[in-house]
Amino acid sequence: MPETAAGPDAPGALTALQVLRELDSGPRGLTDAEAERRLARYGENVLPALRPVSWTRRFLRSPRDPFTAVLLCLGLVSVAVAAWGTGTVILLLVVVSCLLRSSGEHRADHAMAALRDAVAATATVLRRPEPDGPPPRPREIPATELVPGDIVRLGPGDLVPADVRLLRAGGLRLHEAALTGESAPVAKHPVDVPGPREAARAGPFAQPHLCFLGSSVAYGSATAVVVATGARTRFAAAHGTPGRRRDSAFDQAVHGISWTLIRFMLLTPPLVLMAGAALHGRGLETLPFAVAVAVGLTPEMLPVVVTTVLARGAARLARDHKVIVKRLPALHDLGAVDVLCLDKTGTLTQDRPVVVRAVDAHGRDAPDVLRWAAVNAWWTLQLAELPTPDALDEAVLEAAALAGTGAGEPRDSEGTTAAGEPADADDRDPHACDGVAALPFDPVRRLATAVVRRPGRLGTHTLVVKGAVENVLERCALDTAERERLLALAAREAATGARLLALALAERPAGAREYTPADERGLAFLGFVVLRDALAPTAARALAGLAARGVGVRILTGDHPGTAAHTCRELGLDPGRVLTAEDLDRLDDAGLAEAARHTTVFARCAPEHKARVVTALRAGGHVTGFLGDGVNDVPALRAADVGLCPTGAVDVVRDTADVVLAEKDLAAVDHAIAVGRHGGGNIASYLHITLSSNLGNVLAMLAAALLLPFLPMLPAQVLVQNLCFDAAQLAFAYDRPAPVVPDVPTRLRHRGFLRSITGFGLLNAVADVAIFAVLLGTTHASADPQGAFHAGWFTENLLTQALVMLLLRGSAPGPVRHAAAALAVIGLLLPLSPLGPPLAMAPLSAPYYLLLAAVLALYAPALRAARSRYDRRRAAPTG
Repeated sequence: MPETAAGPDAPGALTALQVLRELDSGPRGLTDAEAERRLARYGENVLPALRPVSWTRRFLRSPRDPFTAVLLCLGLVSVAVAAWGTGTVILLLVVVSCLLRSSGEHRADHAMAALRDAVAATATVLRRPEPDGPPPRPREIPATELVPGDIVRLGPGDLVPADVRLLRAGGLRLHEAALTGESAPVAKHPVDVPGPREAARAGPFAQPHLCFLGSSVAYGSATAVVVATGARTRFAAAHGTPGRRRDSAFDQAVHGISWTLIRFMLLTPPLVLMAGAALHGRGLETLPFAVAVAVGLTPEMLPVVVTTVLARGAARLARDHKVIVKRLPALHDLGAVDVLCLDKTGTLTQDRPVVVRAVDAHGRDAPDVLRWAAVNAWWTLQLAELPTPDALDEAVLEAAALAGTGAGEPRDSEGTTAAGEPADADDRDPHACDGVAALPFDPVRRLATAVVRRPGRLGTHTLVVKGAVENVLERCALDTAERERLLALAAREAATGARLLALALAERPAGAREYTPADERGLAFLGFVVLRDALAPTAARALAGLAARGVGVRILTGDHPGTAAHTCRELGLDPGRVLTAEDLDRLDDAGLAEAARHTTVFARCAPEHKARVVTALRAGGHVTGFLGDGVNDVPALRAADVGLCPTGAVDVVRDTADVVLAEKDLAAVDHAIAVGRHGGGNIASYLHITLSSNLGNVLAMLAAALLLPFLPMLPAQVLVQNLCFDAAQLAFAYDRPAPVVPDVPTRLRHRGFLRSITGFGLLNAVADVAIFAVLLGTTHASADPQGAFHAGWFTENLLTQALVMLLLRGSAPGPVRHAAAALAVIGLLLPLSPLGPPLAMAPLSAPYYLLLAAVLALYAPALRAARSRYDRRRAAPTG
């Protein structure tokens, strides 16, 4: 087989038959043995960008974090001014931070790679055991095992698993936004050889007969041959790596806080230098202290703590609840979700609908309607080459089989059915049909059409159209009164919780032309198929749990408004006023944002309507999750802060979602939100405690530098103190979850967060200033007043930081409390240990410790009161 056969450019210049010959393949596909040989030759079908990143490369990329980069710059400045001790300690902090972060991310990536294998994309291929064996049957294999020459089938929701050349297609349209940026689905169809002008005009992804890795099937179906895999695909050649995902709500909050603090850090050293020169005549000798003050504000462990907290939470979800978090920041966003949008079918109800009956236009039982529905379902599945039927078609075919009609079974040229039984020779039987063509269901038309040839009707074809009631009726030749009567009949059925499919027929002259949606006009209405969905057993309990956690629910469904409202009432959810797609079309963005705040059910939604509702909720200040599993849910999944789907979702949905559930079960979503809130609480506590304490220390240092004739703390002492505090803060990454899940979303709000740490920081600074007064009064008689002052403030700083950890965290006994106790012990003993003199610390007098206890006794209740006030403000409704 020539190498060029698998290249991305070769298929465009060859006919489909020539491509198959070049690839040494055929319509029956490859044998298993040949596929194994080609897999060994070409390698797995994996993009280079998805291969593991080495630990060394992660370490070298770690300083890209804004805090780490600033810390590195401060260390280099210290070395440049010959402050070797300060520079060494700062650079050591940088190395430790990078080591911890790269190691944590490396472990997290290995864990995530193992988790992703559980939801790896699959492909439907035709393969056979032996060259002369029985005909090949479609089978599901991991997409990574595809090789050039494989024959694959594509259906709605499938990711195009490699670069393929179309052999057959029916109504095929692809989403190619990842390749071209074009949001509208693009039509694809087989072309034997493009003309020279067409090929010249076509862009790298514009050939209608080629489908490329990175696209997905919007609707329609196809059979195609794989022409390129992995690094040989055009996506790999043109893009190299997948595009960067937009920042999550958590990323935006952290970045906002980070850059505010970085600006303050960059402003601090010049202020200290200018104040020292103006008030005390100091020169560049205060630069090391100024740099140390700036370093004191830096939460050096932020990248490590965040990565470790999220990775541990994701691992716990995977282990205990079989929930896979594909994007770690999505776990925090789950904890911040206050509105969850979901479809009704398969979430509030079970995924297997059951046909109750079939009725005619007057509501009378009509078995004939079920037979024609089975004809539509069977031939759509066969001619559109869909990998599997959807749940509604399965229900129709099962009901027809139970009724013993045999309707819809195909006949071969020998006049037998697929089961090998003799076909009914009575040409007057309208159901002994041969399939001609199919227009599969898509979420825009909301119809599926089978074109069949009926016995005894030479020269004509029959269109069997099945779909949503409104969409079928608007294509039927009915007067307004009759259409309104049928809509009212359907509404009465839907109000009882039933789901309806409408059936219509049309006769068309037989010909060689291709059938299109334009032929779905002037139909003769036939009747309704009535189905029911059983409620999901855990839905009512899960909805109550979500409400108790402060998570609002929005139902975004394509079903009839009456059906959706009835299901909500059965589950104890007040549907209120139901908005339909027509209502949404009449609202502008501002009106929709207001309506979305108070509306629970949105019915008859097309994909763009779901995405608009999600976008409107986000514009209204909500953190929004969306749970879906169908290709029509993809736009809403991309619009949401967090996209969730079950493992059984179509490939493009699994690829789009941030979180994958073992089952489409709201109870699993509730568990994921709980773990997200625990993780978000740990991160928020870390940021509050670290930044509040650091800010208080920095403000106190600035005040002392202006008021005292000597430096309040030496640079080495500042950095040792920071190192002790940072080591203690690592406990937040391993703190156990609280026994009770927070009943409010753990959202990190930028402005409110900065206000709170400013308040806590000022309180901490007041305690420090009080200690200054104590130290000035108790150290004047010491043999080394400055050394005693430094030791006293060092001790007080670590003790207040330990108090902050205990009182602001407020957790049960665990790693944080143990770390706080260790920090307090270090603060008390280090100045008295042999390490005290090298750090220029002198022993302290007994009166100092008594006065320190008095200051801390006042500081603790003040801090607790501030924490209570913060909790009340955070729990207040935000609208």
